[in-house]
Amino acid sequence: METRVAVISIIIEDPASVQAMNDILHTYAEYIIGRMGIPYRSRGISIISVAVDAPMNIINTLSGKIGKLPGVSAKAAYSK
Repeated sequence: METRVAVISIIIEDPASVQAMNDILHTYAEYIIGRMGIPYRSRGISIISVAVDAPMNIINTLSGKIGKLPGVSAKAAYSK
């Protein structure tokens, strides 16, 4: 199956969702190239970028599951 490289940008506004998000990422660990997290303490949010190399359906599923968590926004940007 053909894979694509993508970056999933995540903004967490509800700290209670962090563990659930980490659990989801752990489930898809085989597709994750790298991850960078930035705590923005003065705003009380976390900004996370996750680079993946996966089939399109996996990227969409991963981004969708994360985006459904309370207080979490997720958006994927794909390579061509």
